[in-house]
Amino acid sequence: MQNGVVEAGCDEAGRGCLSGPVFAAAVILPDNFRCDTLNDSKQLSLKTRNELRIKIENEALTFAVASCTPQEIDEVNILWASIKAMHRAIAKLQVTPQHILVDGNRFKPYKDIPHTCVVKGDGKFMSIAAASVLAKTYRDEYMIDLHREFPHYNWDTNKGYPTRAHRKAIEKYGITPHHRRTFSLTVDYIRPL
Repeated sequence: MQNGVVEAGCDEAGRGCLSGPVFAAAVILPDNFRCDTLNDSKQLSLKTRNELRIKIENEALTFAVASCTPQEIDEVNILWASIKAMHRAIAKLQVTPQHILVDGNRFKPYKDIPHTCVVKGDGKFMSIAAASVLAKTYRDEYMIDLHREFPHYNWDTNKGYPTRAHRKAIEKYGITPHHRRTFSLTVDYIRPL
């Protein structure tokens, strides 16, 4: 909350991946929430992210995590699927926000709630950073679970991102129902440096 306005921070994780859902989180923090280590989840170690997740879940006024499947991503594109996942997370909040802070520069209005897009907002606003941490940790857990079923793709380490090894595995073993078919999946699409 800022200046008495109930504000939800929103962020997503997994937009650039070749496989797996895109996850999004929405978080409303109390006025007195303080945490010096909270930052963009990509800047944090795994240990710190997991510690922060516990703190956020325990101290947030409310939080929610949601996702869009690879099939939904292929159907509407990754940007709109990310926004759809954010809308789903906001809808699950136990408190309706009066304002929404969104990481990035694009968002589709949710109901009639005013919103503000903030480029690199996960490094500027604690509620967005908190959403970043939750989206990333929940998505990483999901990909580790999927890895047990599809070990060839090393999703336990690459989390579905386009590493050379991931692309090579796609060439060797083919795609799974968890791959995004509209993405450039094979090594041929790696741009030279």
